Amino acid sequence: MNTGLERATSALCGPAAWTVAGLLLAVSDALAARFAAVSVRGELSGFTRAASGHCYFTLKDASGAGAALRCAMFRRAAVGMSFVPRDGQQVEVRGRVAVYEARGELQMVAEAMLQVGAGNLYEEFLRLRDRLQAQGLFDTGRKRALPAFVQRIGLVTSATGAALHDVLTALARRAPQVEVVLCPALVQGTEAPPAIVAALAAANQLPGLDVIIVCRGGGSLEDLWAFNDERVVRAVAGSRLPVVCGVGHETDVTLVDLAADLRAATPTAAAELVAPLRDELLRALQQRASQMGRRVAHRLESAQQQVDSWGLRLQRPGHLVATQGARWVALAERHHAALHQALQLTRQAQRHVGLRFARSGALALERQSLPAERLGARLQAVDPKRVLSRGYAWVASDDGRAIVSAQALRMGQRLRAVWADGEAVATVSELPGKPVR
Repeated sequence: MNTGLERATSALCGPAAWTVAGLLLAVSDALAARFAAVSVRGELSGFTRAASGHCYFTLKDASGAGAALRCAMFRRAAVGMSFVPRDGQQVEVRGRVAVYEARGELQMVAEAMLQVGAGNLYEEFLRLRDRLQAQGLFDTGRKRALPAFVQRIGLVTSATGAALHDVLTALARRAPQVEVVLCPALVQGTEAPPAIVAALAAANQLPGLDVIIVCRGGGSLEDLWAFNDERVVRAVAGSRLPVVCGVGHETDVTLVDLAADLRAATPTAAAELVAPLRDELLRALQQRASQMGRRVAHRLESAQQQVDSWGLRLQRPGHLVATQGARWVALAERHHAALHQALQLTRQAQRHVGLRFARSGALALERQSLPAERLGARLQAVDPKRVLSRGYAWVASDDGRAIVSAQALRMGQRLRAVWADGEAVATVSELPGKPVR
């Protein structure tokens, strides 16, 4: 009876239904038979290399048609590559098409990869990088050092992304005292660049911020393209506050990384670079406190020893008085001896000066006596008395004027004649050449 019911049900429902695994296996066999060995050319996107050595990436149509093919290259094939794959490169991949049964996705298992050229997006990245670098936006000389002790951080990222959670978790673990101010912005898509620029401008206007973190999780070159936008790069380079960039994973490098004051490999690394570990700061603070305590204790010990020394001196005032008395006696004796010596030196100096003065006076008198003697001799030579003593006489009128010529005489004139041994008065009774009447 049950067998008849099953036949009736089978007749109504048609052929038996595939299981999921069976259908995927059948499709995989069909693809293997039709596409056992194919070569596909496209642009690399989202290339990652796992710890096991396997590589996973996506091939995008280089014409921009929007088609994408998931690819996997296992370690044995990856070790034979002659170049380092990067997002945006044009490559040619040889392999087979299969179905990844765990997710029911079409994928290509790559056996070899050759580099064809850079993709259009990557070429645009290189051109923009070279132009901005020539303008000095990436110069190391314009990069600023981060504050040593950050208290308030501005965070520019998506409000719903994993990067926000990573940064907050790292800060809560390392430095829970640091305050985070979120400036939300889109981090992917065509509307992301103006949103990031606006968030940076808002963060620069907030009071009390010490630094700005710009971050998002990893992704392909297309996913991170907002951080290669020229507007965003110039906003980061012109920020009033230091900017730390933590975009993507360690291998992802964007133009914002080059323009920022500091690049971090991941959002978590950005938080670790900005905020030092609180435990380390506390240990350093404790060391400083210990050093200060030891120095204060040393100063107190020195001061106590000095106080003790003073106390010992105060306990023996008689000894201090005696010491001071002996010092005063010694000083008085030294003063007396110095005074006596000074007086002796003064007396010697005075005697020396007196002798020099006497010798100088004698020499001066001697020098002066010689001219006086010569002048005396000359004066004696012209003395009228000496002339009179030789038989001459000096004749003068009554008024005392000398008569030096006979022509000056007048008849009856009284004259006074002076000789060496006396004088006489005479009257002119006869003039030379004129007889008396």
